[in-house]
Amino acid sequence: MTSMNTSTGQPQGSSHVGEQLRASIDAAFPRIVEQLSSLVAIQGIAWEAFDAHELDRSADAVAELIRGVGIDDVRILRVDNDGAPGGPAVVARRAAAEGRPTVLLYAHHDVQPPGDPALWETEPFVATERNGRLYGRGAADDKAGIMAHVGAFGALTEVLGDSFGVGVTLFIEGEEEAGSPTFRSFLETYRDDLAADVIVVADSSNWKVGVPALTTSLRGLVDGTIEVQVLDHAVHSGMFGGPVLDAPTLLARLIATLHDDAGDVAVAGLEGGDHASVDYAEQDYRADASVLDGVELAGTGSIASRLWHKPALSIIGMDIPSVALSSNTLLPRARAKFSLRLAPGQDPQAAMEAVRRHVESHAPFGAKVTFTPGETGSPFRTDTSEPASRLALEALEEAWGVKPVEAGMGGSIPFIADLTELFPSAQILITGVEDPDSRAHSANESLHLDEFRKAVLAEAILLARINDGGLTAG
Repeated sequence: MTSMNTSTGQPQGSSHVGEQLRASIDAAFPRIVEQLSSLVAIQGIAWEAFDAHELDRSADAVAELIRGVGIDDVRILRVDNDGAPGGPAVVARRAAAEGRPTVLLYAHHDVQPPGDPALWETEPFVATERNGRLYGRGAADDKAGIMAHVGAFGALTEVLGDSFGVGVTLFIEGEEEAGSPTFRSFLETYRDDLAADVIVVADSSNWKVGVPALTTSLRGLVDGTIEVQVLDHAVHSGMFGGPVLDAPTLLARLIATLHDDAGDVAVAGLEGGDHASVDYAEQDYRADASVLDGVELAGTGSIASRLWHKPALSIIGMDIPSVALSSNTLLPRARAKFSLRLAPGQDPQAAMEAVRRHVESHAPFGAKVTFTPGETGSPFRTDTSEPASRLALEALEEAWGVKPVEAGMGGSIPFIADLTELFPSAQILITGVEDPDSRAHSANESLHLDEFRKAVLAEAILLARINDGGLTAG
């Protein structure tokens, strides 16, 4: 085992190994991009409306890529979901040498549907390189995550050979974009196969091009529907309009109570704070979020805190007639679906009840309000004092040559809560290959290739430092 440099606390020779890993990855990078492009060509979408055969093809292709870097124990596994088979997951294992830890590397091979083809500037399932970016559905989310794992492992075995004794398990899920419906049961079924000391989830984003990030917090999520009813049935707006307001109008009034005049969420019982340590400039946020000129930003506190450490409530759907189908009628009922992002530390069930209490107590004009709870997902916060987090931050800095950001993420990864619960002793790291212009889930999804190269290198350096005893070094 490599001795420690007492002045830096880092393994002696780690920079030399890093240089070797960099050279190996640089040499292999054209092949890695070619393999990624081949994955992009497979339309593996885990939604019932799409061809399940393509999802099987995707799993088979991932399995072959993993075998190609020297892991022989590769299986494609499923668990049932209400009697129907779940999405195909690839599980590959290389056992740890005696006394060495095991690292689980997670990504997913399924992708979002392409959406409206007219919005794409290239064919969505033909990987196309333009101006240093690779365009295509899944190029960033999350087939690049798969190739980061495969590329890093290949470089490590080439550079370190038999001295690389860390156990490595790859878990490449096949239904993440469909909400991971069998994720929990899959973990419970194959718990022993997936047990690890460190879990690396490669499904997040870096701060910006040129600056890496370790995702240290995630907001949780609850959703549900709110229905307002005022009449037993629809009536003529001319004959009866005036003394009673229609359901869409009253629903709009109820929705308006969910935020105060500053734009902060006004639901009592929700947690939040203004303690982000990173400055997210307003002009950068406006550009990244494509905010129109003249639109004022909502809420108080720093931009980063509003994104990472405060609740955010959106109305993501409404059931009312479309303009094209509208008539002069007082509508008896209207329904809206809300999506509420939760600050780290917030209990999802308590948040759901807080929304219920709010809408039921703010029924406008005595309207009948029906609240129907939906899905929940717990927030997450990393303890950056843990050895794995320290090693990850060091690896990111070595790969990029700049200090990484410890960034929160406004979105949610609900299955992280399952990993935390079922593997309580594992240190969880959330990394990624995306940047603010990757446009995951949207048309013209793309991957910045130089950032991708650095992400592969950072993961290889992280695993090399774990191999050098970094998890136990003081």
